[in-house]
Amino acid sequence: MSALLIALPGCQKQEGPAEKAGKEIDKTVEKAGQQVEKAGDAIQDAAKGDKK
Repeated sequence: MSALLIALPGCQKQEGPAEKAGKEIDKTVEKAGQQVEKAGDAIQDAAKGDKK
């Protein structure tokens, strides 16, 4: 059983450069979406006359 647990991580597929780049793009897009949402909230608050 322990030999199986030791060998298992060796079988996992290593990420290539394209997969790493894709994950970075996903993170960047998610952060941008959050910033757009914050800006939208600020615009709505400004339209209502609220200040944060």
